[in-house]
Amino acid sequence: MSDRFGQAPRPSYRLIPSQFPPIGLFDTVATASDLEAVMELVGWTNDRLVADRIQRLPESEWVYGTPNASIVMAAFLHVAPGGMRFNGVDLGAWYAAADLRTAAVEVGHHLRRESVARSVATMVRSYRCYTASLVGDYLDIRREQMSRPEIYDGTSYTMSQVLGEQVRADGGAGILYDSLRRKEGVNIAALRPRNILDVTQADHFEITVFAHDRRIDVRKLSS
Repeated sequence: MSDRFGQAPRPSYRLIPSQFPPIGLFDTVATASDLEAVMELVGWTNDRLVADRIQRLPESEWVYGTPNASIVMAAFLHVAPGGMRFNGVDLGAWYAAADLRTAAVEVGHHLRRESVARSVATMVRSYRCYTASLVGDYLDIRREQMSRPEIYDGTSYTMSQVLGEQVRADGGAGILYDSLRRKEGVNIAALRPRNILDVTQADHFEITVFAHDRRIDVRKLSS
């Protein structure tokens, strides 16, 4: 089976917990050397994981001097323990969805898992929505759940991380894939910070999940 490639839907939607406020570290600096100096000044390099990760990104891929550049870079430098579906622990990725409903279902799924793990009946969390244009040619594995079951495994990221990191190592833009949480939903894992353009903060939402109920309540918050 030969690989297919496609363009990411535009715009794409990403939800980020509001508990992590945007810090414009990367937004206003003009050069890479300025960025390194500012990172050291504000203590980002005190976190050795962050310092190591930015060195794993070629300088040509650093994003700075544009609105919301810090939001983009944070996705690559602050990585969940164990990584995520298409990235390991060394570098993160920008995960987004083709529509807002799919984005909400995805974060709601992970919030529900957290509620179960913490033995909490209900959890409520606020999120900021960001829209972005994701450029480049993305490995398109949509409609391949039957032929790539190890990549779409609902309990293990082992093989999907291998695929994602191979795409990154080969210089690929990222991966287009089916949502496992919402039928007909489409997700994107963007692996190149410089391909994430026109990042704009949109609305705020409150998402409520229930440990023993698949229902996800989404409420748009007032501006």
